[in-house]
Amino acid sequence: MGPRVPEVFPSDLDQRVLLHNLADRFNTVADHLPLPEQVSADPALSEILDDEVRNLARLLGYLTGQHASRHRAAAYYPDQTTAVHRRVTLALAEAAEPAGAALAALGAAVHHLARLTDLTRRRPNPGPDRARAITAVHRSLLDRLGESRSQLARAARGLRANADTRTPPPAIVPAPPTPSASPSRTR
Repeated sequence: MGPRVPEVFPSDLDQRVLLHNLADRFNTVADHLPLPEQVSADPALSEILDDEVRNLARLLGYLTGQHASRHRAAAYYPDQTTAVHRRVTLALAEAAEPAGAALAALGAAVHHLARLTDLTRRRPNPGPDRARAITAVHRSLLDRLGESRSQLARAARGLRANADTRTPPPAIVPAPPTPSASPSRTR
């Protein structure tokens, strides 16, 4: 018997739990983002964005790290790689795209919040041009927050769908009948 190969992949149940847990974490980030009626040039919004950008960046880093280590494990131990392992590895990689898009949208939201804050704090030149500029920047801020929220929901849906997909068990092919050792009786 050769050297024992370590178990490098978690059980199917553990992998499903991992995907659901990650989906919950994406939903939590989305839930912490303010709703449109809560958005203004308020320092509290900066703090929320700071926290959620950090949380989302950690999640994205985790996704990419998990994908990389699973990819290496599959290359080094191909005999232990199952269809479930491949599907979970792919699900982690697929979730990285909407997570990155959500992070980019939050980055743009930070920019729009800074512009909104600057416009609302300016004293000179009150008038219709300033009001239009404030409205346009506020709308852009709301759009970026909404885009981030929808990308986070997309990532969570994808992870849950992959977690809930069951890989069918391998088909059992009956063995062909073997000729018996004793001759058959004919009457």
